Amino acid sequence: MADINTQVLVIGTGPAGSATAALLASYGIDHLVVNRHRWLANTPRAHITNQRTMEVLRDLGPEVEAEAYLHASPQEMMGNNVFCTSLAGEEIGRLQTWGTHPLSKAEHLLSSPTLMNDLPQTFMEPLLFKTACSRGSQARMSTQYVSHAQDPQGVTTTLLDRLSGKTFTVRSAYLVGADGGNSKVAEHAGLPFAGIMGVAGSINILFKADLTRFVAHRPSVLYWVLQPGSNVGGIGMGLVRMVRRWNEWLVVWGYDITQPAPKVDEAFALKVVRDLVGDPTLAVELQSVSTWTVNNRYATELSKGRVFCLGDAIHRHPPSNGLGSNTSIQDAFNLAWKLAMVLKGQAGERLLDSYNAERASIAKQIVTRANQSIEEFGPIFKALGLLDSVDPVTMQQNMDARCTATPEAELQREQVRAAIAAKVYEFDAHGVEMNHRYRSAAIADDGQPEPAFDRDRELHYQATTWPGARLPHVWLHSADGRKCSTLDLAGKGRFTLFTGIGGEAWAEAAAALGAELQIELAVRVIGPRQTWQDFTGDWARAREVRDCGALLVRPDQHVAWRSTAADADALARLRRVLVQVLAR
Repeated sequence: MADINTQVLVIGTGPAGSATAALLASYGIDHLVVNRHRWLANTPRAHITNQRTMEVLRDLGPEVEAEAYLHASPQEMMGNNVFCTSLAGEEIGRLQTWGTHPLSKAEHLLSSPTLMNDLPQTFMEPLLFKTACSRGSQARMSTQYVSHAQDPQGVTTTLLDRLSGKTFTVRSAYLVGADGGNSKVAEHAGLPFAGIMGVAGSINILFKADLTRFVAHRPSVLYWVLQPGSNVGGIGMGLVRMVRRWNEWLVVWGYDITQPAPKVDEAFALKVVRDLVGDPTLAVELQSVSTWTVNNRYATELSKGRVFCLGDAIHRHPPSNGLGSNTSIQDAFNLAWKLAMVLKGQAGERLLDSYNAERASIAKQIVTRANQSIEEFGPIFKALGLLDSVDPVTMQQNMDARCTATPEAELQREQVRAAIAAKVYEFDAHGVEMNHRYRSAAIADDGQPEPAFDRDRELHYQATTWPGARLPHVWLHSADGRKCSTLDLAGKGRFTLFTGIGGEAWAEAAAALGAELQIELAVRVIGPRQTWQDFTGDWARAREVRDCGALLVRPDQHVAWRSTAADADALARLRRVLVQVLAR
């Protein structure tokens, strides 16, 4: 007999695990979340926070979203991605990034009620964990996963109390593995993986120093430093990342992956920091040093039976594009409502199959994109002549050549500009962040083909209500002038039906089916003299159905189904859709 019984056991309190716990607690599901360490993240690690993740925090509550902004560096401080020879040295070029270019900023503002920001994991993780615990999560620190065994009725997991050295067992209906890039849960569940680990090696040096004079005039979170001959491979590219402006920083420096990870002493760390900053007398307060490997690996199946994995456990990749924490939290948003509805008896267990169907392709997509972004530094190196020689003196001469008044130098300058501009695919890939369109049995096809992308799908978000896509954001207004996003009218752990004047049959059917199926199904009738009105016409343009049509939106704000017009038997049609989506 197990020592503890609960509905869901979550292993790990990183962004994926804490987000899962916060959502399950919000949905009223009994669960236990454990962490092998005594506390949460002790280094800033993940930091770029995109709009879709902020929408998840907003769905958790305005107070959660507001606290994220309180601790974050705002979007306007993120934007000048700088390439230089050192922070104090020559600037080679820069790129406006993360939605700060005026054209990109307009797209961001039109796409979401939220704002992108830079929120280090040392702030994001406690925010999610606190939200979970304050809403009912049971949590245990210094508690390590050992093994699990599942049967048709549930999962028995063995855990180790690291304080007492004793093991104990937890019996749960479902087990969630959010235990990071070396996930034991994924390993023991036998999840299949594609790709490889250990593509390259990196050193993180966390330090404090006042760098205001070097960066405040060109605010950014990332400064790329090129110093030929100074490290592995000869190119000598280091990254200086802002953690807290402008006095807390993280340097990323490479090491030869074919050799053992280096032991970095204080002298070495200080030299790397001062060289990249370009000030040999800089006062530096070293905080920590750690090593990590660049990986290119993803799970092709995300679950086995009653065991589900998410976050870094299933997508292991470099921090390029800032996708790690964001995708982890979005994994949780996809899975948590499904677990909740199954456990409440509102959906059949087959609904849980849709987690794998919907998120496995995204795990592959983001791992591929993040690793491709590393390769896309190559054209910058090539344009600067850093690939033409291994001699540091020659490499420097090749870089200097761009400053001369020759046709060759003019061409080189053009190539450098083009190569830096092409890094938009890493540093402002709005479509990668927002264009997820799901295909699974939890989506009811409306018979319409998927809309083609009329612009680059990696760079630009394209709103649509095609079933499987995220509900488009537009601002609606109440009669007394209050403003509300369409996303705010959906989510919160419930299904929502949107319709308009002439769609009364849909509204009546939704009300009846909510009672019949014992699910929470909110109804939003939008139009003149209704609770919410479309004064600007933006909703009419975005919804892609008529006033009398309907959109059914899932708790994760993705469109489950739509009808372009009224239906003579709205009740029967909507019932068929809900029965399919909920696997009833």
